[in-house]
Amino acid sequence: MTDANVIALERALIEQAETLAREQIRNAQAASAQMLAESAERLKLAEERELLAAKVEAERLVRRRVQAAEIQLAAELDRLRWALTQAVLAAARGAFAQRMADAAARLDIVERWLAAAVAALPPGDLVAEVRAEDVALLAPQWAAITARVAAGRAIALEPHADVSLGGVRVLTADRRARCDQTFEARWERLHDELARVAMEHLFASAPDLGTLMHG
Repeated sequence: MTDANVIALERALIEQAETLAREQIRNAQAASAQMLAESAERLKLAEERELLAAKVEAERLVRRRVQAAEIQLAAELDRLRWALTQAVLAAARGAFAQRMADAAARLDIVERWLAAAVAALPPGDLVAEVRAEDVALLAPQWAAITARVAAGRAIALEPHADVSLGGVRVLTADRRARCDQTFEARWERLHDELARVAMEHLFASAPDLGTLMHG
């Protein structure tokens, strides 16, 4: 092989090597670019997932705080409603006490409550117990009162020693049955209903909590 052939062969080998090298570089650059693109995409997806997870967690936390605030507000409203209702009932009790300071009102109340008690008890003679201070007021008119509310039935008038705002407690003569129409007994029986009515009047126009929070 002549020197010219050797030189040509060397040049061809060098060119081939350079071509292969350039191809490898291009392949490496393409692979690197693809890897970078894939890494960027994975990073973007990871960031989106993290943002979504953070958003979901933030929304869950906000809902929990809103629910806790609603529960606290509802409890506070219930407490205030109950306090106002009790204040109204206390005022009603005070109004009754003031009314009982009037003799005519006391006579009217005792007569009406006596009539209700007589109607609830079985036939026969009865005993009516009132506050000691009311005996003196009722005694002069007792015959007329009993004639109006229980014609034909004997009703003895006696004092009781209990602390009371007023009213009357009626028993059968044998003490086997009684109907308590004192203020305290009626208050106990009607307390829940009175509280319900007071609440309805106090808060009839108040907006619902759900409307306040979400309307």
